[in-house]
Amino acid sequence: MSASAPSAATPLVLVVEDEPAIASILCAYLEREGLRARTAADGNQALQLFRQLRPDLVLLDIHLPEVDGIDVLRTIRDEGQTPVIMVTALADDMDKLLALRLGADDYVVKPFNPPEVVPRVRAVLRRTQLRAHSAPAPIRVGAIEIDASAHSACVYDGEGLAQALPLTLTEFRLLSCLAAQPRRCFSRGYLIEQCLPESEALERVIDSHMSKLRRKLQLAGQDGLIETVRGIGYRLWPAA
Repeated sequence: MSASAPSAATPLVLVVEDEPAIASILCAYLEREGLRARTAADGNQALQLFRQLRPDLVLLDIHLPEVDGIDVLRTIRDEGQTPVIMVTALADDMDKLLALRLGADDYVVKPFNPPEVVPRVRAVLRRTQLRAHSAPAPIRVGAIEIDASAHSACVYDGEGLAQALPLTLTEFRLLSCLAAQPRRCFSRGYLIEQCLPESEALERVIDSHMSKLRRKLQLAGQDGLIETVRGIGYRLWPAA
């Protein structure tokens, strides 16, 4: 193994491109500049790898089989703020404008010179890192990571791969509240005040939300993480 091989801390770029030759060239230039790169050949594979690998940036072609690039961008934006650079054809002005309105961070136009793409990737990664320094750090409790700025939560397996937790807004707020101070017991009234401030729900409504949250954690392999403290409320009790 080369001593200069990129580590897991090196930014990972997901290249979504249905033309194998272009994808191969882009990956070669990115890796030559010290970045990691993975490829996806269609929209479905792009979303699968996005959720599995949690890349630092997505280089996303607009015209893709299965699910087109605009719909992939919409889904990525629904799930967080991962930077996305769109790849468009010269005449795709409407697609370009739509992509920017949906939250694309930049775009490059085909035909492009591959060596010019890498500085664009680096520039977007630098901007993202600057934003990250001003945002609260993700909370990590055991295998669970909660990112308040991206409004997302995931569970890491033994190989370091992330599985997104499909939480509702209330479930996300509850998990974030418990994870901020693990092992502390929170009363139902406090959880309603902090996590359902717009609601006039009775305290027992929290039990229903907690039951659903606990079930989703169990499905993700996090059994027993949330404990019920009889007569008081709930706490997060992560395994050692």
